[in-house]
Amino acid sequence: MARFIVLEGGEASGKSTQAARLAQAIQAVLTREPGGTPLGERVRSLLLDPTGPGISARAEALLMMAARAQHVQDVIAPALAAGRDVVCDRFSASTIAYQGYGRGLDPEQLSQISHWASGGIMPDRVILLVVPRSEARARLTDRRADRIESEEETFFERVEAGFVALAGLDPIRWRIVDATGDPDEVERRVRVAAMGQPQARAPERIPLR
Repeated sequence: MARFIVLEGGEASGKSTQAARLAQAIQAVLTREPGGTPLGERVRSLLLDPTGPGISARAEALLMMAARAQHVQDVIAPALAAGRDVVCDRFSASTIAYQGYGRGLDPEQLSQISHWASGGIMPDRVILLVVPRSEARARLTDRRADRIESEEETFFERVEAGFVALAGLDPIRWRIVDATGDPDEVERRVRVAAMGQPQARAPERIPLR
């Protein structure tokens, strides 16, 4: 049975690097959110552009959902149906953590809308990469911050607390991985976390904070 594995985490947690390494190691389809399709990549550019127009929290969430709906239809669902494993850099939990815990929108409502947008597809395994905020900030100093990365520190504290809360609610599906240290060692931890039998894909309820 094909597996749908998602890497989640805060900014500069190393998700993109480790998602690419894992996908290569298990010969999986590699994709990301927002993105993964022409529509999704255009939405990504709009959402992350620090010079773009202001975007309300609800509009931000709905743009994420639109990109996800197209992503699942065009990339994720066909790959799984064809028996291919899929590794995705962010998925529904990021919406709950960022737009829910971070922006203050209702996590339960976001969960329900995301479930609808994704056609009910949920990850078999979610790997949460965690790094101290001090290290994440240091990793970001070498590049220009995008619109999300430019948020205040308290925003990221809420987001990361949200991720940890979500992981605690579903310990069978989720694994928390220390993303500090040598990337090769982090890769080993991620590979271990990705092992195990797939869980049944079912609607995931996210309780209110």
